[in-house]
Amino acid sequence: MNSDDSAAKSKGATGRWKRRLVRIGFSLFVLILGYLLMSLVYRLPVSDRRASYAIEDGAATRIGRTFARDLAGHPERAGLLLLRSGRDAFAARALLARLSEKSLDIQYYMYRQDTVGGLLTYEVLRAADRGVRVRILIDDIYGDQGEDTWVALDAHDNVEVRLWNPWKRGRSRLLQSVVRVAEINYRMHAKSFTVDNQVTILGGRNIGDEYFDADPDVAFSDRDVLSVGPPVREVSSEFDSYWNAEHAYPVSVLVRRGSEQDLAGLRSEKAAFFEKQSTSGYVKALTDSNLARGLQDGSLALSWAEARVIHDSPRKEELSQAGTEELLISQLAPYITGAKRTVDIVSPYFVPGDRATEALCKLSRDGVRVRILTNSLASNDVSAVHAGYSKYRRTLLRCGVRLFELDESLKERQGKAFTWLPGLAKSSLHAKTMVFDGEIMFVGSFNFDQRSLFINNEIGLLFRDPSLAGQAAKHFEDNVHRVAFEVRFSREGGRTNMQWVGGQGGPDVVMEKEPYATTMQKLTVGVVKWLPVESQL
Repeated sequence: MNSDDSAAKSKGATGRWKRRLVRIGFSLFVLILGYLLMSLVYRLPVSDRRASYAIEDGAATRIGRTFARDLAGHPERAGLLLLRSGRDAFAARALLARLSEKSLDIQYYMYRQDTVGGLLTYEVLRAADRGVRVRILIDDIYGDQGEDTWVALDAHDNVEVRLWNPWKRGRSRLLQSVVRVAEINYRMHAKSFTVDNQVTILGGRNIGDEYFDADPDVAFSDRDVLSVGPPVREVSSEFDSYWNAEHAYPVSVLVRRGSEQDLAGLRSEKAAFFEKQSTSGYVKALTDSNLARGLQDGSLALSWAEARVIHDSPRKEELSQAGTEELLISQLAPYITGAKRTVDIVSPYFVPGDRATEALCKLSRDGVRVRILTNSLASNDVSAVHAGYSKYRRTLLRCGVRLFELDESLKERQGKAFTWLPGLAKSSLHAKTMVFDGEIMFVGSFNFDQRSLFINNEIGLLFRDPSLAGQAAKHFEDNVHRVAFEVRFSREGGRTNMQWVGGQGGPDVVMEKEPYATTMQKLTVGVVKWLPVESQL
């Protein structure tokens, strides 16, 4: 081959590479241009939201007067009541709405228009008709499910509804999840219900039938805390910061402006629904419980303790993952690592990550008894999350942390005794609590997983009360072996085989594989383990 042939071949190869680079560059240009155009198509409408803030004169309301004497006798202390049962948790919200005179501030990740949600909406609408100012802030992850209700409520002169971090209406949610992935991934998981700026309810429950199912004498399903005193002002301040943030869109701008006809239709619908439910356990709970009577006649017995509200900033997506006091975990971590004797964590989703795993192991090595109750693979309603948890299970067991996983057979064995709401198919754990040294307790919306740690907005109440915290620790001690399997190594010092011991079948039950898990659930976990998605779990 002569030099001219070699030069020609070299020139031809160079030309082919140049053409490939041009094609690649053009393809990238088209992709970037398409992405920018799609971003414009899916841009949210300009919002004309008006700032508003918590009322200042709530002490003069009936609810304010009800607790005034007790508050005066316990300066700088919070009055607390744990709402363990679904019946009381529903009754407290509905009755407080019924008793409200000035304001209702309602913040939830999910608000279904089912039996519980429909009855609560009826009470909220009646409050607005009495002149109560109502502000409703709902995360838009499920906001479209109640869209007509939100539009109709917003048509009321005394009601405003805003949706948090919404999808643009009339456009594909799937495409928006791609084009706006960084925004859409950021959700408001906080939950609060505040009345007349005098009493608030925080906890793990969304508004929906499935979140009000627990009998505390049978299982750990969910838990809220009702509070009066200083925490109420802190919750109101948190609500204001979210309500006035750029992520909160008025439903009138995002969807459409409601009409008088929309409002009249909703009022008629909810009144008929309430009448239909008038003999149900839901409505009876408003009159026949000790809690209902206590709220109405002022005889409600509260525990009084030091308490503080901790929550994420509404700007959480802009903050670093560590070291800022605007993150809930930064405020909670000192209580976890500062425990001297015991740490009891109840979390439906548990994906601690390397740093938290090491912190929990250090506590255990230092002699602190660390116990964690979470969902089993079978009881978990999100199998992918179990993949994230299972990655840390062996490490935690090796360093002495005790792990308990909810026994899915509860739903078959307990049947109607486990739930007071009809039609529930799961016995899934949903409570989010922590107890430190039997003296300090946390109740809130915070799951001990990566989303709650670094992505979603959370809120909760921390309080020092040896009586309430001690009762919660004792409840854990007395019931956990009855409702959950303890995960152990199959032999002393073993590093490979795990077994699940106890649960509903008693202490002699030993299982060598994930109890009651289906093949599909196991397959999902096996696949997700290999995917780089832990930060989203």
